[in-house]
Amino acid sequence: MILHLLAAWCCYTALAIRPSGSWDDDARGGIVLACALTIAVSALALLITVVPSVRRAMGPWWLAPPLILGAVAAVRWALGG
Repeated sequence: MILHLLAAWCCYTALAIRPSGSWDDDARGGIVLACALTIAVSALALLITVVPSVRRAMGPWWLAPPLILGAVAAVRWALGG
């Protein structure tokens, strides 16, 4: 699903950004933005996947990627944002 790829890209961006020091507010802002986008896109993908007709067609394992990506982004936001 396209939303899963978009969420994965945002999550990778959040993990790849490294602040140069405690003064680097721009990098921290980028981390927060990438994490927020990851959580938002993951939530949208999860809402689409939870619909019963989609869940029957795609299977329950499609619930895992948005949950995992959202959790990783939330942890990154809490620890490094």
